[in-house]
Amino acid sequence: MVFKRMLGAFGVGAPSVDTVLTTPRVRPGGTLTGQVRLKGGEFDADIEHVTLGLVARAEVEHAEGEHSGAAELYRMRVSGPFKLAKGEDKVIPFETPVSWETPISEVRGQPLTGMALGVRTELAIAKAVDKGDLDPISVEPLPSQERVLEAFLALGFTFKSADLEAGQIYGVRQELAFYQEIEFYGPPGRIKEAELTFVTDADGMDIVIEADKRSGHGSSDAIGRFRVRHEEALRMDWVAELGDWLRNLEQHGHGSHHGGHHGEHHHHEEHHHHGGGGMGGVGGMVAAGALGVAGGLVAGEIIEEVFEGDDEGGDGDW
Repeated sequence: MVFKRMLGAFGVGAPSVDTVLTTPRVRPGGTLTGQVRLKGGEFDADIEHVTLGLVARAEVEHAEGEHSGAAELYRMRVSGPFKLAKGEDKVIPFETPVSWETPISEVRGQPLTGMALGVRTELAIAKAVDKGDLDPISVEPLPSQERVLEAFLALGFTFKSADLEAGQIYGVRQELAFYQEIEFYGPPGRIKEAELTFVTDADGMDIVIEADKRSGHGSSDAIGRFRVRHEEALRMDWVAELGDWLRNLEQHGHGSHHGGHHGEHHHHEEHHHHGGGGMGGVGGMVAAGALGVAGGLVAGEIIEEVFEGDDEGGDGDW
């Protein structure tokens, strides 16, 4: 068995670790399974914990502009304290839930440009912590999310890219300190681009759409919000639903207000006009009341080096 690298934080002769994912593809709300394989070093070691972190490339906005780094979205502890004897081989199997808000990185087998996700194994010995290599992971949409994505494509939108933004969306219950924006180029017409955000939980999802319109006075944004249960999302005609909203947007400059009568489905709009001093990728969503970056970063550790190549190398680095 070839281990990726020695755990540098613990010095020469320290234990080594390798993580093997048996579910390299997962869905939000699903289960991540695999094994953490440890090999004892030249001395007995008291392991305090083994923790997995889901790490993603993320955009963070601050006064000087936008900063791209990597963020740990959430942590999953797979083992408490134990003793790893000198030279001992130990395998820790794990089965851990995946957050419902986990960003999507792959649709129908095609990677979403701009999204990179990985699982990092962290080992703690005697107050020293070593973060091992990243094991890439793909997150596919839930069937309910896929219906919405397919409707965008059916309406003539094309994928542009996706990114993660630090912050909280106003009026939406959100557990993670980041939210995903899936960006589309608009079809021919007045909609230049659109950004789609899912904030998902076990029951359903909040869908936030920000449409950037071409107009004679620069650009303006209209934001549509939908809240649907997963089962309801599978029954809905999203091409008709979104098409109607977009047609109203093109014809009258605003979305329709007819929503609210499909079971628990409801929907409303907000409008934001940018006079050149926009807020970057978050755009109107910040104007709609998103919290500042400081609030969003409390739970999200920004890790610079992850996507810029790790000095220590290793197969799992990006």
